[in-house]
Amino acid sequence: MTGKKRLSVFGATGSVGSSTLSLIREHPDKFALHALSANSDYHSLAQLAQEFQPSCVVIADEAFYTPLSERLSGLGITVLAGQKALEEVATQKVDLLVAAIVGLAGLAPVWRAVEAGQNIALANKETLVAAGHLIMPAAEKNGATLLPIDSEHNAIFQCLRYESQADIKKIILTASGGPFREMSIAEMQNVTIEQALLHPNWSMGPKVTIDSATMMNKGLELIEAAWLFDRGAEKLDAIIHPQSSIHGLVGFKDGSWLAQLGIADMRVPISYALGWPDRLGWQGQDFDFSQALQLDFAPIDGQKFPCFSLAKQVLGQSAEQAIILNAANEMAVAQFLAGEIGFADISTIVERALAAGDSGIKAHSYEAVIALDREIRQR
Repeated sequence: MTGKKRLSVFGATGSVGSSTLSLIREHPDKFALHALSANSDYHSLAQLAQEFQPSCVVIADEAFYTPLSERLSGLGITVLAGQKALEEVATQKVDLLVAAIVGLAGLAPVWRAVEAGQNIALANKETLVAAGHLIMPAAEKNGATLLPIDSEHNAIFQCLRYESQADIKKIILTASGGPFREMSIAEMQNVTIEQALLHPNWSMGPKVTIDSATMMNKGLELIEAAWLFDRGAEKLDAIIHPQSSIHGLVGFKDGSWLAQLGIADMRVPISYALGWPDRLGWQGQDFDFSQALQLDFAPIDGQKFPCFSLAKQVLGQSAEQAIILNAANEMAVAQFLAGEIGFADISTIVERALAAGDSGIKAHSYEAVIALDREIRQR
């Protein structure tokens, strides 16, 4: 790379944002920050702004504009607040925009960034689950580039870098199996919030961690993969791989397979996007082959993990079904984390939402996607 890459990091105080900024700390000569954003954690956002000195910061919750402005007074950093400000900053040209806002809340800024032809490091899977049918054509039209930084999609992206689409026979994402991989269906009926948040391999935010425990995460990733890699449902699958050493596999028409193998650290896929089209060196943990001589694989039990089965049923179906799946799951996970429903109720709520349908709203535009999502959440 020549000169410094200018970056915007949306969701800077979350898990992916924190991992991104840790890499930037290691390479102050390679990166400069244009913008940082957070939802409501203005304390952390102010600390990051003081450290990294971006041109601007955006706090999505307008209630925290004043205290954030006071914390950053005199530093020459522009302080903005609200959804419209976030969308406006997404259009401001940078070398890479890291989209790490969790949930469908991340769709609007990604949409604006795609319209502006930005290079986007995409961690927000809900964007493509709910609006992949709109995002991918818009990206091609506007010259935007999507670099996936979910570990599994990034693994596939790496495996396909020099391969022909016509040669691909199968794409497989791996899953650790989450904290309940060895539990029986009966035992899983009464798991606690604390148990569900104890992921065995990865450090993630609460929503994504619960999605991993239900295996909805892997189902959403399959829907996202269909858009990212232009593959039909019959060519996509996921398997349990408890070691989390192999993150994705690609099978080819000649019978050969490529797999991406590495440590279970989100900085690996993030660094790939930050350095693109080169690789970014950083001082991570070395992969210990002496501990990775045994690689186990198993199919995902759809009865044990009904959320995964529901997502697979939606894969390749209408955009409206994917929007309903995503919205109902976000609401159910929020209810579970609030202690309002049990763990097993998450899949029940999603299944009922899918059975109820969409009341006629067709997701032919960005506005229609938002309208249908809002209807499902209100319902």
